Amino acid sequence: MKTIDLYIGSSFIKWVFLLLAILAVLFSFIELLTQLDDVGKGAYGLDNAVIFMALTLPKRLLDLMPVSTLIGGIIALGQMADQRELLAMQAAGISVLRISAVVFVTGMLLVLASGLTTEMVVPEMEQRAHNSRSRALFGTGVTLSGNGFWARWNKSYIHVDKMLSEKIAADLEIFQFDAAGRLQMFTTAQSAAIQDNHQWILQGITQKIITKTGINIRHPAFLTLDSFLKADQVNLLIMPPYSLSTPDLILYIKALRELGQNSDQYALALWRKISIPLTTGAMAMLSLSFIFGSTRNISAGRRMTIGTLVGVLLYFADHLIMNLGLLFNLNPFFTAMIPVLLISGGAFWRLRRVV
Repeated sequence: MKTIDLYIGSSFIKWVFLLLAILAVLFSFIELLTQLDDVGKGAYGLDNAVIFMALTLPKRLLDLMPVSTLIGGIIALGQMADQRELLAMQAAGISVLRISAVVFVTGMLLVLASGLTTEMVVPEMEQRAHNSRSRALFGTGVTLSGNGFWARWNKSYIHVDKMLSEKIAADLEIFQFDAAGRLQMFTTAQSAAIQDNHQWILQGITQKIITKTGINIRHPAFLTLDSFLKADQVNLLIMPPYSLSTPDLILYIKALRELGQNSDQYALALWRKISIPLTTGAMAMLSLSFIFGSTRNISAGRRMTIGTLVGVLLYFADHLIMNLGLLFNLNPFFTAMIPVLLISGGAFWRLRRVV
């Protein structure tokens, strides 16, 4: 029995990863074409675009895992059905429920792989990709740091701890040096509003001026940074939510809520870390319904075509639901779990008569 289980599981995995590789190549090529728009800006060249495409590959693999599981599962099980292997297994006493259980366990391995990739690989690789891209676009004067960045401005070094939006920064530190490299002034600001003319208007300021006799402290009402970064440049420096690890996401969401800012985008990214692996498992079960459900008597080619169309529709529907959830301010947990519930419900509804 174990040999049959391994045969079903290995066939399932083989086709899932083959489909995943094919789709990853296609979507990586699309990503490379997108990056070509920025080639020529600063020091950003074709090599940088290729590196960015390679470093962001784990995120694409994660996004494509559910649809690859569905289509790969349909092909793997469909081949067994067309070659009468599934029929022979059932004649030998292996029930549909047993075959489904093997697919379910294999799907759980994919769920585990997706979960580990989400937490241990994607954040690190995404941060490297965006750091590399920002250095090429802006030079060594800008370095990404967590949710913010460091930037050199005249004789000062500015640390922006958080970007609340492309026009609002929070928790700034400015280290101002003289020509000899000695620290002259240390300034902190609670927030900064970014104007369209490169101006940053800082508020909630504390300045510590270092003199030969000691340190003088003052609190000006506001401070203006002229000719600093524009809003569209800052937008390139904001790390996407999925590049943050779970602990960083939780802390960032808490900070945004304490500052009265909308945290839905980051909360949705947090719940997606759970929903994407669950969607992968649901897709594994849905693939069974194309073999044992109402489409069991149709040809292999037609079954694959239907499965591919369903997979593509679900892929785009998933992204549409996420965007609509943000647009209409739906609860992030509910938005993230809608695809899981719909796909799981559809799979069990189609399988209810045969398993």
